[in-house]
Amino acid sequence: QVQLVESGGGLVQPGGSLRLSCAASGSISSINAMGWYRQPPGKQRELVAIITSGGRTIYADSVKGRFTVSRDNAKNTVYLQMNSLKPEDTAVHYCYVRTYVVHWGQGTQVTVSS
Repeated sequence: QVQLVESGGGLVQPGGSLRLSCAASGSISSINAMGWYRQPPGKQRELVAIITSGGRTIYADSVKGRFTVSRDNAKNTVYLQMNSLKPEDTAVHYCYVRTYVVHWGQGTQVTVSS
C-alpha cells in the first residue's frame, strides 16, 4: 500500500506564490514519474507538471514559465513551485506517482483570489 501526503495548498492573491509538496511512503517499488494534476471547478482533471526518474519534465502550456516541478528521490517527494498565480489556477491539485500503477493523493485546494 502506498501513502501520499500532500501539503502546501491554500488561498493566495493573484500574482502570489505557493509551494506544494507530496511525500510518498509505504510499499513503493521503482517510481517512474511523479508530478501534479489539477481539477478546476466544473472541469475535468488535467495535467499540470510531471518529472520522470531521469529528470525530464513535462508542463501544461498554461503553466510554462510560472511553475517548476522538482523531486527529491531520496525522500520520495515531489514539489511544485507555483509563481505568478492567476485566478484560473484555482483548482484541487492532486499528487501523481507512477510505479507499475498510478497512485493519487487526496488533493489539496489552491484558491487564487483577491
